[in-house]
Amino acid sequence: MKLHSFFRSGTSHRLRIALNLKGVAYNYVAVDLRREEHLGDAFRTLNPQGMVPALQIDGQIKTQSPAIIEWLEERYPAPHFLPSDPDDRAHVRALAAIVGCDIHPVNNRRILEFLRSEFGADEAAINRWCATWIAAGFDALEAMLAADHRRGLFCFGDSPTLADIYLVPQVESARRFKVDMQRWPLISAVDAACEKIDAFRLAAPSNQPDAG
Repeated sequence: MKLHSFFRSGTSHRLRIALNLKGVAYNYVAVDLRREEHLGDAFRTLNPQGMVPALQIDGQIKTQSPAIIEWLEERYPAPHFLPSDPDDRAHVRALAAIVGCDIHPVNNRRILEFLRSEFGADEAAINRWCATWIAAGFDALEAMLAADHRRGLFCFGDSPTLADIYLVPQVESARRFKVDMQRWPLISAVDAACEKIDAFRLAAPSNQPDAG
């Protein structure tokens, strides 16, 4: 199994966490977004969309981190990323979707590069842009955590779920864009709990072979 990944990619980060939690071994193949290797013919042969991550297994290429994580949940049932109750599963999916649908897509690299090249946004403007959407999503997520009696050490209960897999890379990104996390103590507490787990710690951008 080969994971085509970039150390600082939030979607790659969440997939690394998921693979680690499931105990699935993989070979790391670095795709340097800074050199636009993802846009070259070699990588587009694997993923025509030209985006990481891509998981290469048994002659197949799997793309889009939500789809790959769902595949992992079905292929490797334990430990579960989703609770057994349908209402609880919907809640966990909603928490994950705040990150996956509302925060990350407007803050990913291709959007930021477009803001820089087409609108002349400098780094201060980029940070303000990212902080705006991170804060909007985190405010909602923090409120949902505060209102949920099922919250434990993690977003839902006392073991990691899909929500934590999505949240931790977004917290990492928030810090990179100089967002003050003190505004969200519950999110920060979840992030701190995850940091104590090897699967999360080993997936961190700083621990990847292409970090730098």
